[in-house]
Amino acid sequence: MKLSGASGLATIRIDDDAETVGQAVTAVGNAEGQDSLTAAAGTITALKASVTTASEGAVAGETLRNMLQTSADVVSGDSGGALIDSQAEVVGMDTAASSGTTPTVAYAIPIERALTIATSIRKGETSSTVTLGYPAFLGVEVSSDADTTAYGPGATQGATSGGGGAVIAGVFQGTPAATAGLEEGDTITAIGGTTVSSSGELSKALSGFRPGQKISVTWTDQTGDSRTASVTLAQGPAA
Repeated sequence: MKLSGASGLATIRIDDDAETVGQAVTAVGNAEGQDSLTAAAGTITALKASVTTASEGAVAGETLRNMLQTSADVVSGDSGGALIDSQAEVVGMDTAASSGTTPTVAYAIPIERALTIATSIRKGETSSTVTLGYPAFLGVEVSSDADTTAYGPGATQGATSGGGGAVIAGVFQGTPAATAGLEEGDTITAIGGTTVSSSGELSKALSGFRPGQKISVTWTDQTGDSRTASVTLAQGPAA
């Protein structure tokens, strides 16, 4: 992303101290998409925390590890915003928060890790966690896994899979999934020959394919019958 005609902008400082539990922080972001910056004060409540997010649209939930856990009231739209300390230095990047709970439990990627990933992307380097280019797209919205404990801002929770596959919460029109006949309420059990027992495993399996590839999809429909179809993956939105 580049800003046209921008010059003389001040650069925020990056924190170079180790974070501690109890440390005061402020989450800054575009809360609820209001196109204005808002600030939510809180404290760091845990280091190296783990959280499993709910699905959001076509993006399956995933488990995030080594996160900063805070009590800041992070809401939808804050993702990608800065988590700053009392010296106005960035310590993390707002990423996820609980939904419908009081108090809010929020999570941020430590800034050192975020900068390492950004450097890899700029160098054109890929890894098991960094993918360049558009992802393969099947065209389904998957429900949350049963072990979901927190939700990415703006995500919604559907029925849980219970470990028997990835439950489909919705199918986008005009996509490979729709063409193959998958419907809301069906459960995907295998993709490309790989068995999946959760929405997270489905997302992981899809990440190994590229747009344009032809693969098999196996699912159990709402009558309990197992079905298999061949689909050509489309180009999906950036996740």
